[in-house]
Amino acid sequence: MPSSTPSTDNAPAVDTRPVSGIGARLAGKFMTFMLADEEYGLEILKVREIIGLMNITRVPRVADFVRGVINLRGRVIPVIELRSAFGMDRVEATDQTVIIVVQCHSEDGDVTMGVIVDEVLEVVDLRAEQIEPTPTLSSASSMDFLLGVAKVDGRVVYLLEIDKVLSPDERKGLSSLA
Repeated sequence: MPSSTPSTDNAPAVDTRPVSGIGARLAGKFMTFMLADEEYGLEILKVREIIGLMNITRVPRVADFVRGVINLRGRVIPVIELRSAFGMDRVEATDQTVIIVVQCHSEDGDVTMGVIVDEVLEVVDLRAEQIEPTPTLSSASSMDFLLGVAKVDGRVVYLLEIDKVLSPDERKGLSSLA
């Protein structure tokens, strides 16, 4: 006769609560990369391609973080240095330094741009329970470009909202370079 007492085997407990909030909204594939000693992630659907660092044509009278433009198969693409955009020190490029070509969306239209990063790591498939809201560290407007924070194998990955890394005016200025 079956017993009505719960099983005492060592099966792990499964959390059956419905997942909601930021984790549920952001769960999916992210491409991770390094800037200085920090790991960041971009939604994979925003990434168009990854290319090696190539000759970048300087453009006069642009913001410090704008490195210039590249000719990518006949298309002129503006390139920003993400380290500079985030207020980090510039460093010499290495063999791992690459340009991630991304598609940014805004109310003024789409902008394709390149972002220089120190190193691309991997594509991770994030589950909702791995993602937490961005901690409040300073004024809310200065953190708009962060979607959240993910925990991946004991590491912290800052999830970027690439559409908001630049202000609307900065994006407009970049689109005029293309």
